[in-house]
Amino acid sequence: MQNYINNQFDELSEAVQGLKKYTPQITQIADVCTTAVKNGHKVIFCGNGGSAAQSQHLAAELVGRYKLNRPAMNALSLTVDTSNITAVGNDYGYDVVFSRQLEGVGKTGDVLIGLSTSGNSQNVVAAFEQAVKMGIKTVALVGQKEGQMHQMADYTIAVPATTSAHIQEMHIAVGHLICDLIERAVYG
Repeated sequence: MQNYINNQFDELSEAVQGLKKYTPQITQIADVCTTAVKNGHKVIFCGNGGSAAQSQHLAAELVGRYKLNRPAMNALSLTVDTSNITAVGNDYGYDVVFSRQLEGVGKTGDVLIGLSTSGNSQNVVAAFEQAVKMGIKTVALVGQKEGQMHQMADYTIAVPATTSAHIQEMHIAVGHLICDLIERAVYG
């Protein structure tokens, strides 16, 4: 049991160290989000399952606070409105639960951050397609295998992990860092 636990920590540690190669992309993503917030636009998140929870978590870091006591920033997660999700899912299909919401609340100048361990979540892919139509910048946080979202995104972080748990752990680490950089740039 202890060997298994230690191996898990080793895998996680290696993945965290592997994120350093994405420093330039993380900087670019934070800059794009900072520009959006400074210009009165939104940072919008979406994902499924654990990625949905992380979407909510990261939006809350910007609306509430990450480290600094400061005014709220304009951010939201498309995963939180069960009435919208179930109505759109029922009437149009689950593949459009995020794109339909984005069509209603998104504006040119916003940034959409999609989280997916596979990089192929069809409802996130559809949201990216809608974002492109609307002039919304897209950021894909995906696993090592990248998937469809990588092909579509303006910016991609394909974290160096292959298991869903480690991918999600890397996504929250990257997401926290992006929130930190946005907060520092806007209110630091």
